[in-house]
Amino acid sequence: MRAIIQLVKQASVTVEDKTIGQIGQGLLVLLGVGKTDTDEDAGYLADKITGLRIFPDDNALMNRSLLDVGGEMLVVSQFTLYGDCRKGRRPSFNQAGPPELANQLYEVFCQKVRGKNIEVATGRFQAMMQVSLVNDGPVTIILDSEQTRRKA
Repeated sequence: MRAIIQLVKQASVTVEDKTIGQIGQGLLVLLGVGKTDTDEDAGYLADKITGLRIFPDDNALMNRSLLDVGGEMLVVSQFTLYGDCRKGRRPSFNQAGPPELANQLYEVFCQKVRGKNIEVATGRFQAMMQVSLVNDGPVTIILDSEQTRRKA
């Protein structure tokens, strides 16, 4: 699984001109599922992201996690994180998980985060969405469960 994590003051997602998910201070997570990903990948990223110490402490150092600050999370499914642009000019999405697997692992990820008493808002799987955010910092982190968990 791949995730783009952005520290935000606020974020929202809109489908067909209706806001379907919004948060205040917290993390916007764009989440992509690969075709070989499992529940273990979803659990790993949920733990890693909620524990990332990227929020500032009283000395303006990145020392606090989402759990520490009581922030919220907006999770948006993003299969295009598996776009491979090495060949030609049109991305190949051959490594992206099929919709059934992607939706299942997206839901597992959200459930794992909610299990940590974090408020989670979501987009709508396979919908055309508009995402708005006020990036804080800006702070943007990229994680890939294949590159991090399997090497740890």
